[in-house]
Amino acid sequence: MLLQPIRKLYSSLLKCKFSTKAIQYKDHTPVMLKEVTKYLNPADNELYIDMTFGAGGHSRQILAYADCRLITLDRDPIAYEKAKELATEFPNRVIPLLGKFSELLSLLKEINIKQASIDGILFDFGCSSMQLDNGERGFSVSKNGYLDMRMDAGRDPNQITAREVLATANEQELYKIFKIYGEEKKAAKIAQTIIQARYMIKNIETTQELVDIVDSCCPNEFRLDKLQRPQSNATKVFQALRIFVNNELNELSYGMVLSKYYLKLHGRLLTICFHSLEDTIVKRHIAGNIINEVANPVPLRYLNPAVVQDQDTINQFLDSPWKAINKHVEVPSDEEVERNPRSGSARLRAAIKIK
Repeated sequence: MLLQPIRKLYSSLLKCKFSTKAIQYKDHTPVMLKEVTKYLNPADNELYIDMTFGAGGHSRQILAYADCRLITLDRDPIAYEKAKELATEFPNRVIPLLGKFSELLSLLKEINIKQASIDGILFDFGCSSMQLDNGERGFSVSKNGYLDMRMDAGRDPNQITAREVLATANEQELYKIFKIYGEEKKAAKIAQTIIQARYMIKNIETTQELVDIVDSCCPNEFRLDKLQRPQSNATKVFQALRIFVNNELNELSYGMVLSKYYLKLHGRLLTICFHSLEDTIVKRHIAGNIINEVANPVPLRYLNPAVVQDQDTINQFLDSPWKAINKHVEVPSDEEVERNPRSGSARLRAAIKIK
């Protein structure tokens, strides 16, 4: 059964080419800017951290809103260079840092930032427009390039690329990546087809080759996103690979833990998520549904309603350091989605540290 789509793919996989011309970045549009300003409410002489600097849209708004200081963090060297430019534009107010959430502890120690000293922390999770718009980074389903997907852009020579994942993972491992991180309904068929292509033709090396593989597993299928807009069949597979390559969910959870320790009492935490896996982790941290600093993998507040929990376990669940500011998750306005379609899946949560 799988030989037929493999034969159809043979010509396209061998002939696939892509341009290596330099990419010009489009203007970056920060998501939910009005809501971020409302809930973060920057004030003069306060200190904030933008944990996901990207192109700096949110950071610039915070600096313009109040005479405050701002620490910017990003794991992408390109974003870090942009942060240094912002620091030049706002002298003595911006401290650019290069690194992942899991590197923040040592980075803050180097600049003598102590725990419980930050007034507000902002996260804007997911892939930045700069990364998506540069086909050479391998993030986009619509721009052909080598399957890299490393947000660190090679800063860590030991970090595996998406191309290497597809070339070395076995069928069961690929299935788990696509199913768990991408929630892809045809994960098994796609994983099996990739293995067949790997052994019968060549390794999957470019974004267009991967899109062709996924399309061959979804014949005559026309997918829509949550806003009923046309969506590539390969979108969830790309999401899954990106999350796996960059260890995004573990980094997210680590960042939430750090926020608890570095925010002042009554400090504000804002998160913008773009898919359910991210939002679920954030929601559980805010609700206190964590054990030993790890987000609880089960959906209920208590592990099993049929089992009587000991008091220590119950106290762990009830002892959340956060109080949600917005009762229900915030979503972009229709006008914003019209202006910036990429904002359509954004979900904003805000909380105050209460203990």
